[in-house]
Amino acid sequence: MIKFTPILILSALLFSCGTKKSEHTAEFINTQKELTQKLTEISKQTDFNGFGVALANDREVLYQNGFGIANVETKQPYTEQTVQNIASVSKTFIGLALLKAQESGKLKLDDPINKYLPFKVFNPAFPDIPITIRQLATHTSSIIDGNAYMTNAIVLKDTINLDNNLKIDISPTHFNPPSAKISIEAFLNNILDTRGKWFAKDAFSEYKPGEKYAYSNVGATLAALVIEKATGISYDKYTTQFILEPLKMTASGWSFATIDFSKYTRTYQDSMTPYPYYSLNSYPDGGMLTTPTDMGKYICELLKGYVGKGTLLTKESYKEYFTPQLKADQFIDRDTSIYTDEYNMGITIGFGATMNFGHYGGDPGLNSMIYFNKETKTGKYYIINTNPSGPVTGKNQKLIMDLLDEYAVKLDSLSKLN
Repeated sequence: MIKFTPILILSALLFSCGTKKSEHTAEFINTQKELTQKLTEISKQTDFNGFGVALANDREVLYQNGFGIANVETKQPYTEQTVQNIASVSKTFIGLALLKAQESGKLKLDDPINKYLPFKVFNPAFPDIPITIRQLATHTSSIIDGNAYMTNAIVLKDTINLDNNLKIDISPTHFNPPSAKISIEAFLNNILDTRGKWFAKDAFSEYKPGEKYAYSNVGATLAALVIEKATGISYDKYTTQFILEPLKMTASGWSFATIDFSKYTRTYQDSMTPYPYYSLNSYPDGGMLTTPTDMGKYICELLKGYVGKGTLLTKESYKEYFTPQLKADQFIDRDTSIYTDEYNMGITIGFGATMNFGHYGGDPGLNSMIYFNKETKTGKYYIINTNPSGPVTGKNQKLIMDLLDEYAVKLDSLSKLN
């Protein structure tokens, strides 16, 4: 197991959700340094190469940092400016975009999706029961991730070592060549239209639309396509205009062309073996590329929305976003662990059994999460750039999570904007 001494970046001046600098007391800055020292010690014993973190309250970003290595070959450090794909945490953007479109009168959550789509989508077992936008947002549409999704979603960035890269095992999915890159409309048409070239009944569950919860990447991506068709703006441009730009998330984007690729981390199969660079045909469900610094701004805004002070949506829209939408009989199984986002659903943000909320993600070479404590009204972001490898990863991740929870409370109490 190879370990690297992390090269750290720590700001003595932090930013609020906007761009105004906020000076803090010596005690606040020393508390940040304590957290950095403790995370540094953990990073020396981890079995993952690099990780990023951010903490915020509903007034400002409290901390952001990076630890370890973003590129083993070049020894590039993982910093608060390192860019990484955040996997399914990206779905939280879909919820915000849906509610923004609803505010502007472009759609309503309870509209049938076929009001907007250029091709018809229905569960073949229940052709007369319409699927609604709300059902897509809450994973109750009866659309599920069948074989066509699994085999066609992930696309390699380039043709370097193409033959070998196509053979890398990332079960149950697999890599596709760059030539397989298509729009989300074409991707979904192929899977969900009865005339589509990949159409199969395994893209739908045995339950009626609205009857049962079943997590669906395809359904989430279809919600993004509805936004495109309802607003006349592509999903990437819509979310950039109404989320990224207002929050000044300037290092973030939905494609390699929209970010500073020199700051993009490799992702790793193990501590020494990188994955090739890849993107997603279903990019809205997991393709946001961002940094710990930008995610600090994002979790701060979500907390602002939670307490009724959000800037992206109205109070009413944020209330809908953070309202559990489902009933107990809509679940087949419910996860009651401390960290879970599938005990109930808001508008693509999840709730745990304690009603804390957030979202988790995983793709080849990474785990990610944002998680909010409804009592302390603090939030954290955490991501690693290496495949989890079992108990050692779990132990170190728990140490990091516990520290983030502890210091979120400490820094919140010392925040100048308290």
